[in-house]
Amino acid sequence: MKRTVLVVAHTGRPAAVRNARLVVDRLTAAGITVRVLAPEAADLECAGADVVPAEPKAAADAEMVIVLGGDGTLLRAAEIARPAGAPLLGVNLGHVGFLAEAEQDDLAGAVDQVVEHAYSVEERMTIDVTVRHNGTAANTWALNEASVEKVARERMIEVVTEIDGRPLSRWACDGVVCATPTGSTAYAYSAGGPIVWPEVEALLMVPISAHALFAGPMVVSPRSMLAVEFLGSSAGPSQPVKGVLWCDGRRSIDLAPGARVEVRRGVKPVLLARLRGGVNGHDLAAPFTFTDRLVVKFGLPVTGWRGRTDWGAGRDGKGDPPADA
Repeated sequence: MKRTVLVVAHTGRPAAVRNARLVVDRLTAAGITVRVLAPEAADLECAGADVVPAEPKAAADAEMVIVLGGDGTLLRAAEIARPAGAPLLGVNLGHVGFLAEAEQDDLAGAVDQVVEHAYSVEERMTIDVTVRHNGTAANTWALNEASVEKVARERMIEVVTEIDGRPLSRWACDGVVCATPTGSTAYAYSAGGPIVWPEVEALLMVPISAHALFAGPMVVSPRSMLAVEFLGSSAGPSQPVKGVLWCDGRRSIDLAPGARVEVRRGVKPVLLARLRGGVNGHDLAAPFTFTDRLVVKFGLPVTGWRGRTDWGAGRDGKGDPPADA
């Protein structure tokens, strides 16, 4: 069967353009059909690639979407890949690039692994978001988070939060982040939320700078519905303030006082491709875990770590240390 890969790049970065051409050349040489998006085609100048419109059907029947840029570029590509059920492989050309799987120094090796089918695919939970106001409803989704935020920098907003149809607390705050485990390392983390391993099925609610005694981050069942009712300005109705809902920092919906934002587990996940060796030239023979990803991406200090000492079989046959250890 003919293999097809869609390549998406941040064409505003010369490194992304240069590396996208390398990817297209190596994939084409391996007999794989390559697609590029029409708005990017002129900058990429890849004669061997098929040019397709920048819409969800661009990834139809594609084996994979390779993304060259930062996490923002990957989130943009997710809008195309998710409806088609195509996995995303990110090549980080930004800063942390937490969603990315490869760095540009490893690009040739990463492409070779794609050619050799040396990758796995994992599902990442998404959230479906509904905004209700005056009998109308607008729907959207997010991979990382849905955040209710203030528009005016000088004022706080007033919200009432709800879990599973019951009121939780009223906050005067800068906003509220409702996140997935994938988004726990993004906006929710910056707002003081916990890092949640992607294998954990959960939803997060994290207030932003809430002026309240009870305003800690919460980890909630994935079967729960989170809701944020936007009341307006903490200064009262005489000083009305606007709010906004942002999903993944890409899609926004304006919020007027009385608007209600509902967040549920998404029906359709986003797929991420994982290379056998992980990132930054990690040993291909060893598993690359989420813990390794945290250490690599955040540059965490692990000097001195020795791992579990090999005690042998131990008393219970499971490697426990001897009694005099």
